[in-house]
Amino acid sequence: MQKNLPLTQRNIFVAALVVVLAFGGGFFAGQYNPRPIDKVNLQNKETAVDTRADFGTFWKAWNILNEKNPTASSVSDQDKIYGAISGLVGSLNDPYTVFFKPDEAKAFEEEIAGNFSGIGIEVGIKDKVLTVIAPLKDTPAYRAGIKSGDKILKIDETITTDLSIDKAVKLMRGQKGTPVTLTIFHEGDEEPREVKIIRDVINIPTLDTELRKDGIFVIRLYMFSENSASLFRKAMKQFTESGSDKLILDLRGNPGGYLYAAVDMASWFLPEGKIVVTEDYGNNEEPEIFRSRGYNLFSDKLKFIILIDGGSASASEILAGALRDHGRATLVGEKSFGKGSIQEAINLTPDTVLKITRATWLTPNGKTIAEVGLTPDHKVELTREDLEAKRDPQMDKAVELLLQ
Repeated sequence: MQKNLPLTQRNIFVAALVVVLAFGGGFFAGQYNPRPIDKVNLQNKETAVDTRADFGTFWKAWNILNEKNPTASSVSDQDKIYGAISGLVGSLNDPYTVFFKPDEAKAFEEEIAGNFSGIGIEVGIKDKVLTVIAPLKDTPAYRAGIKSGDKILKIDETITTDLSIDKAVKLMRGQKGTPVTLTIFHEGDEEPREVKIIRDVINIPTLDTELRKDGIFVIRLYMFSENSASLFRKAMKQFTESGSDKLILDLRGNPGGYLYAAVDMASWFLPEGKIVVTEDYGNNEEPEIFRSRGYNLFSDKLKFIILIDGGSASASEILAGALRDHGRATLVGEKSFGKGSIQEAINLTPDTVLKITRATWLTPNGKTIAEVGLTPDHKVELTREDLEAKRDPQMDKAVELLLQ
């Protein structure tokens, strides 16, 4: 059974939703010694693939470890297989392709459902450094002042250099009420600083709306969750009933989520058939194109601005990139994160999951976002001093443009 995660209804997870990751891969046997096969009890399962790799070396190592390593007997054969899968996935050097053992798969499901215990940040690898994509609103990390773009140098006493995302996430997750200390370096700071955070149950918010006194309607979208498309539909109804023709969609700090939600939201502003995003599989495979469903309720008189920053990733970049490319929205803020790959979650067994990178995605104009991000039409920096003074120059700029 194949399970689809965040971005499409067939389980394509574009977001860098990373509060629970673990390296993984697949396991098959080619050339082998019969004895290990009996030990791992493969029985009627498929055990051969078309490859020139010599699996004899693997089985030789299996036998030597079992016969000569004193700790081998304390590790079950199934756990050894899990370890082999993790090693296989790790060899790809792709931080977004991961394998979840049963306990990790359960935690992953809990996070996707939007309820787990931890500190509430999305993390990814940027420039080979563990980096905060975005703190989730009203979570311990958010209240502790963690910002998009913060480099996590240490988690308690563990240095994060060469630490996989899944291991980093495991260190940050934990029981409600327990502390974890992050050593953070923020661009512009002279020295790293330590931030102590108390873990709590994380309930991921999705969306809220506001009709400002100046007549501008604001939608703040925090995540492309399973129910975000229906919530956005309600927000569109509120916007229409308000009588306003000025809209701000705030995607700052939104790390992404379900692809189908991004496509559905884009459909409110684009004619039917217009390209929203293209999945590029490479290897001479046909790309898959996702097109607007053509709700297209708003005329060209709509004044529309989308706010983005370094915490806007994945599905956020898909939506913002599509509406900018089609001339429907202006982007204000700072360069987005640059999460341009698409993941698919597959159940290897009923209790294990393999999440693999399937493709990179392109905006309607054919631009890739991976490692590059979206550059706003109006670049406006939001500094730590602005936050401390409760100023929002990015929102101020959007309002200025809409009222001109």
